Amino acid sequence: MFLAYSFLAPAFLIIGLFGLFPLAFAAFESSLRGLNKIVGSYDGLGNYVKAIDNLIYILAFWLAAGLVYFAVFTVARAVQDQREHQTESMRWLLPGLLTALGTALFTRFVYILLPEMLLIPSKLRGQANTQEAFRGLVVETWWLPKVQIALWIAVLIVAGGGVWGLLVNRQMPTDRRERTYFMPFFTAGICLIGGAALAWLTWTEINAAYAEALEEGVGLELWSQIVTISAGFLLLLLAWRLWESARDRSSNTGMAMRLLGAVVLMVGAWVLIAELPRVVSAGDEDWWNGLMATVFYVLGTVPIQLGLALILAALLFQKIRGQTFFRVLYFLPYVAPFVGTAAVFRIIFSNRPTAPLNSLLDMFGAEPLLWLSEPAGIIQMITGGKFDLGPILSGPSLALVAIMLYGIWTYVGFDTVIFLAGLGAIPSELYEVADIDGAGGWAQFRHVTLPLLSPTIYFLSLYAVIGTFKAFNHIFVLRQAAALGTTDTASIVIFQAFKRDTRYGYASALAILLLIIIMVITLINNRIASRRVFYG
Repeated sequence: MFLAYSFLAPAFLIIGLFGLFPLAFAAFESSLRGLNKIVGSYDGLGNYVKAIDNLIYILAFWLAAGLVYFAVFTVARAVQDQREHQTESMRWLLPGLLTALGTALFTRFVYILLPEMLLIPSKLRGQANTQEAFRGLVVETWWLPKVQIALWIAVLIVAGGGVWGLLVNRQMPTDRRERTYFMPFFTAGICLIGGAALAWLTWTEINAAYAEALEEGVGLELWSQIVTISAGFLLLLLAWRLWESARDRSSNTGMAMRLLGAVVLMVGAWVLIAELPRVVSAGDEDWWNGLMATVFYVLGTVPIQLGLALILAALLFQKIRGQTFFRVLYFLPYVAPFVGTAAVFRIIFSNRPTAPLNSLLDMFGAEPLLWLSEPAGIIQMITGGKFDLGPILSGPSLALVAIMLYGIWTYVGFDTVIFLAGLGAIPSELYEVADIDGAGGWAQFRHVTLPLLSPTIYFLSLYAVIGTFKAFNHIFVLRQAAALGTTDTASIVIFQAFKRDTRYGYASALAILLLIIIMVITLINNRIASRRVFYG
């Protein structure tokens, strides 16, 4: 085990420095306020309140509850595994929890040391800006009493957990299964500590908001909104569970009753969640518009590019001439530099009457369009602007649709290549058997190809959704000011807050919110895929 972990140590180091640390630093920075400051004054959840108003308290409450639930679930699963295999898992409980506490305290040490280290450049301004002065300030910061106390408390507790774990390990029998219980208890401890810390932060921030409102003589509805909206989502979850269980009923009456109950619960949930739009409207309008544009972009690109890629893969999988040439041709847009190809699309979709696309429209007698400069929604343009449909029902702007076309054009080739690999992994014998049984081309595609291709579809859909939520490069190149921000997705809003407005704490808070959204979507996708993906 020591040899294995020695080989894995460089990977842990790289992931920690370039993966986990930037994420932890963004979370730390999101709790600070101030302009043009990497280290500002503490603001708690202030940046999140500015972005999504009181919704952050509901989100933080349920994140804390989710972490505690996951911790309890992990311990319960370990206990159940112990009963099934007649092992002794509980002796690993205290070493795992103690090591988790030490890890959390080490994180606290980093958060104490980090602000002090980041203040060093401001102390070096002027004539004292030398290498010797920098080294002296680093050593002085490292030996600060509060830094050393936090460090050694964390080291002692981690060492205590490690020593305890070694003593327990020496008492273990030759069965290696019992040695695997340390990690579940360690994970449960981390989740429990994280959930408790988040719950404490939420509680203190709510009390501070109430105290500030009391001083200003205004009223707040935080607790009522938390209870109301949370109850609405709980009813929605119960309705979904009831709806899913209806198909397992043997009688039509039982199925109808469960479906009716699900509909009633959904109506009740809608009544309670109706409080949500009022909460959302009090947040940052640019952020909500950016999320709406992101959702439009995801819905407008992912299904189309996956569908086109599947059709192209099915065609290119046939024995046709120039098969390799077409595969390379479709893959080229993905490997070409995004900035360069986006600049070409910017010329094609220019609003000038003599632009390539507008010239093509003129050949067919159509009026030239503004394309990347058009802020009007595509549905509103189709209806001639006769109805005031609102920002959501108006659909994505024409400018955003043009950017969607670029996204589809870029990623269809990549998806096609992955689909071709998935098709190549399907045994040809299955098609031969289906052909003998009289299945036609469509029947073979539906009952053989699609089920065996479901892991590939799942991977590409997950990859595409995450990628489109984080899309930035080509959108930044193609966006124009005349579109009035209708092409600014969540990533663009975050970049503008960081680069243009130099609000580092606020940009970090928005980045954390986007990360939470992506994680929730990933969890939902995994939940659905666990029952619908066929791995053969």
